[in-house]
Amino acid sequence: MRVMRECVRAAVAFILLGSAAAQSPQSANDVIDQVLRDGARTVARPVQQAREPIVMGVRVGQHDDRTRFVVELSEPVAMRTFTLTNPNRVVIDMPLVKWHLEGPPRTGGYGAVRSYRYGTFRTGNSRFVIDLAQPVNVGEPMVLEPVNGSGYRVVFDLFPTAQAKFDRAAGWPSDLRARDNAAQVASLPQNPPPLRSRIKRVIVIDPGHGGTDPGTHSTDGQAEKELVLGVSLQLERVLLARGYTVHMTRDSDVAVELSERRAIAQSWHADLLISVHANSHPDPGITGLSIYTLSEKGSDAEARAVAKKENEADKRSGAERAGDNDVASILLALSQRDTMNKSSRFAEAAISTLRNETDILPHKPHRDAAFVVLKSPEVPSVLIELGYMTNPDEARKMQSDGWRARVARAIAAAVDRQFMTAAEAGPATGRASE
Repeated sequence: MRVMRECVRAAVAFILLGSAAAQSPQSANDVIDQVLRDGARTVARPVQQAREPIVMGVRVGQHDDRTRFVVELSEPVAMRTFTLTNPNRVVIDMPLVKWHLEGPPRTGGYGAVRSYRYGTFRTGNSRFVIDLAQPVNVGEPMVLEPVNGSGYRVVFDLFPTAQAKFDRAAGWPSDLRARDNAAQVASLPQNPPPLRSRIKRVIVIDPGHGGTDPGTHSTDGQAEKELVLGVSLQLERVLLARGYTVHMTRDSDVAVELSERRAIAQSWHADLLISVHANSHPDPGITGLSIYTLSEKGSDAEARAVAKKENEADKRSGAERAGDNDVASILLALSQRDTMNKSSRFAEAAISTLRNETDILPHKPHRDAAFVVLKSPEVPSVLIELGYMTNPDEARKMQSDGWRARVARAIAAAVDRQFMTAAEAGPATGRASE
């Protein structure tokens, strides 16, 4: 028994960095006793691992007094949990892993788990984000040894608790806050070219969502984050071929916070920020591309709803940032509203060039709302909703390589028009050139 306790102690010290979300912290001895009582044997592994760990499965189970969230891995990794409010979430943070899970993340409720997401939060950092149906206390994780061909299983028990207790325990651990702030600064260009010395126009393309935030899904399971990244990479290639300087806020499946996306455009002194998304609607018959520019109130109820959904991307990624909703003060800072005028001019030109390549939302395709990512006083910015993934026909069309190539060329044609003189531009009509 003493040997087993020492083995468990070593495994707990290596695998569990602690649970910042737990209401009643337990000592290592408490954890060991709990593991032994449950009959679970744990095995210590060398700290240095030869290969990247693989997440092979997730299970959610409801028991009489708890909801159990189980993660199956090829080998143990350091993990920690913390909770966030508004909405209530549990975050499971870990080093970079490979994801070998079948199908999209679970969206149906099960006990205290309303849904969950997973992915890369920053380079070198993976995480689960569990959306809660009720406030919980996260018990100390248990690590179970592989049996009958399974991997290592890390068990997280979620016990019901009062909202007031959940609120008191919630919040980012200070070391994670410092780490992520440092990572955000490191992601910005260290030596962007001086504004006056630039020759080429600078375009920043912002593929929406990513990592732990998949965005919306089509009926056949395609995630918005994958669709918009594919279109954005295609647009990048077209613009580079036309001589523009192009930067991406992300070029892989990683979560990037909204303020960081905007800061990237500002740091590069961008002449234009194009944020690329896809829409959803309860009515599957709704179809068509639309383009948004910044405003304080929003052009209509749907525009405000779309902005609210997109502005909550950080929460879906398991981030928690201070409010960034004071659009009125930003609008006042715009010099003679020049930035807004440039944004609107590009939106109108893009709708014109895109009209020949894809369906356009019939009623008012140029809309405005208080999107966080568009709040750069000095950078003209637009957010393009490519279409509705909730419309099966449009979703299939958006998966076509030909459609993506045509849409990328049409957006690039609008970029060309944005920087032409009035005489060069002529009327904003005609098919996007090859």
